Amino acid sequence: MKASVIFRYGGPEVLTYGEIPDPEVRPGQVLVRVKAVALNHLDLWVRGGLPHLRISFPHVLGADIAGVVEAAGPGVDDLPPGRPVLLQPALSCGRCEACLSGRDNFCRRYAILGENTRGGYAELIAVPRESILPFPSALSFEEAACIPLTFQTAWQMTVTRARVRPGETVLVNGAGSGVTVAAVQIARLCGATVVVSSTSDAKLERIGPLGADHLVNSRRASLSAEVKKLTGGRGADVVLDHVGGALWEENLKALAWGGRLVTCGATAGPEVTVDLRQLFFKQLQLLGSTMGSRGDLWEVLRHVERGALRPVKGEVFDLKDAAAAHRRLEAGEQFGKLVLVP
Repeated sequence: MKASVIFRYGGPEVLTYGEIPDPEVRPGQVLVRVKAVALNHLDLWVRGGLPHLRISFPHVLGADIAGVVEAAGPGVDDLPPGRPVLLQPALSCGRCEACLSGRDNFCRRYAILGENTRGGYAELIAVPRESILPFPSALSFEEAACIPLTFQTAWQMTVTRARVRPGETVLVNGAGSGVTVAAVQIARLCGATVVVSSTSDAKLERIGPLGADHLVNSRRASLSAEVKKLTGGRGADVVLDHVGGALWEENLKALAWGGRLVTCGATAGPEVTVDLRQLFFKQLQLLGSTMGSRGDLWEVLRHVERGALRPVKGEVFDLKDAAAAHRRLEAGEQFGKLVLVP
């Protein structure tokens, strides 16, 4: 099969398009022909090398996959060839306490497609039957591929971790990212007033119609001061952040007393400082979040099916041009999800 793979860590130039062996389909697995795979910052981090992550080369990136059933392995009799499917972007053991209690993203054997197991930058992928999700009926393959990882992540951040309630104010950072696109819609679904920050006016203009009530350019004004102004001096009840870096201090200042900050990433840098006096005096909560449960994604898909949530597709690249797509994502100029098609 054709695939874009990496044989070593490095920049976008290490992505090589060529042929690799077709995946072996084991009992209980499904062979899926990939129709679209969306990019995530995780792809960039894995390509460049992550501490403590050990992968076998050649390695195939890509967690967000939409396609059709090519064949079913022994023991799978309910998925006919040609059926459109969406893939759960992670694997877990299915047997431990975390998995059996619906918290599979806490499984000690948790693995994300394209990170520590083979992903979707290829024509074919073999996954367990339990990784197959229903395909949203009104979407194209390219649009559907924009859903899994980012909407699952945003759902856990907003609903499970922050527990956003009607009437609360939620600040979401980074207007162009897939997580922000999802988080804005989910926070609005929860009945919150949504403030979005970005350094790009163009991205702010595009995210407004998705459910943002207030838009703040954090390059031109103090983010915390603007949030305080919008909330009558109170501050945001919740901050949803995947940026980190220099924005971290402003996020803490923007929080109301008793506010919650949920972080799922560090695209602007992982090293931050916390003034403990501010933390305990304002009784703030700092919460980490990674991915979400399988149940979260089923819930997301129900809202997608009824039109309450919708993915935003950015540029589409041919699979052989994966390096160009990586450069585009690294430049931070995209709005919505970048997608590869074989």
